[in-house]
Amino acid sequence: MVNNQQQKKAIVFVANGSEEMEAVITIDVLRRGGIQVLVLAVETESGPIKCSRGVKIVPDAYLGDDVPKIGTYDAAIVPGGVEGAVTLSQNAQVRSILAEFYAQHKIVAAICAGSLAIKTAGIQDKVQQPVQITSHPSVKEQLEHDFVYKEDRVVVDNNLVTSRGPGTTFEFALKLVSLLAGEEKAREVAGPMVLNFSI
Repeated sequence: MVNNQQQKKAIVFVANGSEEMEAVITIDVLRRGGIQVLVLAVETESGPIKCSRGVKIVPDAYLGDDVPKIGTYDAAIVPGGVEGAVTLSQNAQVRSILAEFYAQHKIVAAICAGSLAIKTAGIQDKVQQPVQITSHPSVKEQLEHDFVYKEDRVVVDNNLVTSRGPGTTFEFALKLVSLLAGEEKAREVAGPMVLNFSI
């Protein structure tokens, strides 16, 4: 999945009610890792989106726009926050992008309630083997019958990466850096942040 010859690019979807820690930490860590990030808002035509705890994020683009070359991106990422996760999981364009990226063996990632979008994208129906996933405990019951549900802090199943909640976001984001840019880059990013877990 790693191609060191060109800069990797990732989409982070956001919507009103997205969990701000999961969105911002992921965006920040990916950018520290040299990954170009497009913050892409859904169900908003202009202006900032309001996150679950009132933090406002000004997206780079809006899904309704003619967003150039989505297919050129290497990863699509869905943060949690119940309201935002429901919006993202019910959006037909988001579901289509996630399904297409997964089929193309690009990274598809979700954290917390964002894992609901993995289910609505039908990723569990795209492969013969059961898909491993995790999420926030509050949405476990909505996922455990369609997936092999794990309670690890970060779960990687081929090109699908899922995680549990705000407290696991640094591990989630660094795993994405590792997959996109290599373990050495992930360690280089983690060091100055004084993180005390292994990558």
